Amino acid sequence: MVAALHGIRVIDWTHVLAGPACAYYLGQLGAEVIKVERPGRGDAMRHRGGSDPVRASQGMSTAFLTQSAGKKTLAVDLETPRGREVFERLLRSADVLVENHRPATLERLSLTERHTRDINPRLIHCAMTGYGRDNAMSDSPAYDVNIQAISGLMALTGTPETGPIRTGAPIIDYATGLAGALGVMSALMSRNHCGEGAFVDVSMLETAFALMSSTITDYRLTGTEPQARGNAANSRSPSSGIFPCKEGHLSLGVNEEGQFRSLAEAIGRSGWLSDPRFATPQERDKNKSALVSDLTAVLLAKTAHEWEVILLEAGVPCARLRSLPEALDLNPAKDRAFSTRGPAGFVGLPFKAETYAANSKPRPLGADTRSLLSELAFEAAEVDAMLADGTVEQAE
Repeated sequence: MVAALHGIRVIDWTHVLAGPACAYYLGQLGAEVIKVERPGRGDAMRHRGGSDPVRASQGMSTAFLTQSAGKKTLAVDLETPRGREVFERLLRSADVLVENHRPATLERLSLTERHTRDINPRLIHCAMTGYGRDNAMSDSPAYDVNIQAISGLMALTGTPETGPIRTGAPIIDYATGLAGALGVMSALMSRNHCGEGAFVDVSMLETAFALMSSTITDYRLTGTEPQARGNAANSRSPSSGIFPCKEGHLSLGVNEEGQFRSLAEAIGRSGWLSDPRFATPQERDKNKSALVSDLTAVLLAKTAHEWEVILLEAGVPCARLRSLPEALDLNPAKDRAFSTRGPAGFVGLPFKAETYAANSKPRPLGADTRSLLSELAFEAAEVDAMLADGTVEQAE
């Protein structure tokens, strides 16, 4: 079966995480992705992030590798007239441009959506920024940690004692990448109907809001300001959350009547079912301190592993708290080959499909410069001249 985006050319003029992730996801769906970087240093993430300084010193940090598989790479200086000509020819050959530069930068380079549409009217221009276009913060720089702070997400994470806590992974970056890929796919479908290009405006802040949708809805409809609740479940059920065990911790998601009944029977607390304090969700909420105290005492009698086996057998939603290495060793991760769908063990898209593309390993800066310039109808002498004056760079 042909990959979903087979025959689609994507220009990846992005850096750091969110933008490169968007282009990576499109590549996983079969698009040809050409990463455009500046000569010399390339994407800043080539040299930072991850725990391996040797890889970083070689321009292949693990933070860069994560979303760089399957991409061709062209090193070109867009500040030069010849470099600009290279980029314009590339845009004319493309279906999609993904970029995450501030509007002021695009205006200075004459590469706003107005300019790119003049170059290629069928182009899908996907712009990814911290705060979106046409507002007072459009030109403000932003990273994942900034958006977690400004969006209110960080204020909801942690407890009153710990204060705000950042999530342990850059979830806004990768969620924004997925949002961008969805926007591009939608625009491509629209182009199939109308034949015209489109501008896709992706905001990291709005992505963060989307991840907090139910929390925002509750606040807007009730006026109740949400508070940091630590490991308490979003359902607010006293029998849901993270509980200590004899060894380790156990996550419970016991929200429905049938689940509560199964939990009570599985842990030897059938008496709860006839106890008026716990007869209904409303009563359990009124008496949650007593319920949580008794539940915690019971769970402390066995390890989290033992309880996980018992409760899953009883149909109770639960999971033992695991480290990342333990999680990657789980059967669902291994059996579904989640971490090997991308090349060399890189994480791919979070779904299985027959149209999933097989991609090559990440490439050095400028590895495909000469071949791409030849494809764009530059003569060999022109390419040599641009290599000599530093307009472009070819990896050795």
